[in-house]
Amino acid sequence: MTETDSDEAGPLGAGARSGRPAGQPDPSAEKTTTDLRRVGVNPNFWYPVALSRSVRSKRVLAAAFAGERIALYRGESGMVYALEDRCAHRQVPLSMGVVEGETLRCCYHAWAYRGDGRISQIPYLSKGDGRPPRGVRGYPVREAYGLVFVFPGAPERAAVTALPELPCFGSPKYKTMTFSRTVRCHYSFMHENLLDMNHQFLHRGVVGRLHPQLLEYQSSDRSVEAKYLFTHAGGKRNRSAGLLAAEGVGGGSRDLMTIRTEYPYQTLDLVPENAEHPAFYLWAAYVPVDVEERRCHVYGLLMIEKPRVPGALHLAWPFIRRFTERVFAEDRSAVEAEQRAWDEQGEDRNHEVFPLILDVREVLRANGVPLRTRAAMCDTAPGDDLAPALDQSAGTGADACSESSAACRTGKCG
Repeated sequence: MTETDSDEAGPLGAGARSGRPAGQPDPSAEKTTTDLRRVGVNPNFWYPVALSRSVRSKRVLAAAFAGERIALYRGESGMVYALEDRCAHRQVPLSMGVVEGETLRCCYHAWAYRGDGRISQIPYLSKGDGRPPRGVRGYPVREAYGLVFVFPGAPERAAVTALPELPCFGSPKYKTMTFSRTVRCHYSFMHENLLDMNHQFLHRGVVGRLHPQLLEYQSSDRSVEAKYLFTHAGGKRNRSAGLLAAEGVGGGSRDLMTIRTEYPYQTLDLVPENAEHPAFYLWAAYVPVDVEERRCHVYGLLMIEKPRVPGALHLAWPFIRRFTERVFAEDRSAVEAEQRAWDEQGEDRNHEVFPLILDVREVLRANGVPLRTRAAMCDTAPGDDLAPALDQSAGTGADACSESSAACRTGKCG
């Protein structure tokens, strides 16, 4: 059972390391490395771009990934398609179009597109007219966990790239709360915020005085995992915090929290003292919206264990929602302030001293891609958008011009 609210790849093992890796520069040396806030997210993964329930039958929804505008539509069959959000004719957004069966028709001159992006019909095309374009880019799409995922990278890699695994989702033992929020910051600030639990002073008004003790952490080329022991050391604690952790409101509770950045996703689970299973499990993805990646859309799935008393979680649900929203709002205020500071200073002047965060920064740098501004996007010759004839065959239908933004991101251009 899922409740929704919206306002608008290798495990630790081989190559894993614990503590600071050998040869890791100290914080002062970070100034000599690439500014993480200028690193773009790697497109060769599955990213959620919408809630499934938002893509209604025979309707079109505008979405975005790092400056690439995407039109999502659900055909008569119930299947969701994702196309570059522009008509190859006059560049009018296809998200303004009309769904007919499994095709999407532009609202302006009624050019029709298949789900793979190929043009299937130009109503007024006559013999002797100019050669039409093949179409626009079609993105691989999958629906899972109540979300619509697209693959913005190299299309041939989509089939061999797995979706994230969420064993708790759909389990009769857990109920899922879904979050969808836009945050005005670079996605890396979100990874750092969740992984670094030393910021609990920020939440003192809702969780009281929490003492987080870092027990251990491990890093590899694609992941960082940290284990904390949380002790409630007093102060006023929101009742919902206890409900979420599946324990009473009495002081002295001790919880084991494990947080993991497994590029490009992040997870968190909390196991109360003397419990065998997580009281809750959080999965989050931070999806850049604009081309400069100064805004990201946060998709979160919070899977909460059901108590033994039937109906108890249902009654507590609105209170847990209110608590989590307040914590998120406090985190958002902090990371957006960090982004504003970066914008004002024009560089990252952070003086990080926590080794765990230095490690996750290296993971994000190493797995990311060069960030391109709008002015640096590829220029494509107009002739590249032409096809020898109206192609009725199956295929991606992604010509060189329509793929210009994606080609830049995947390193295929120039």
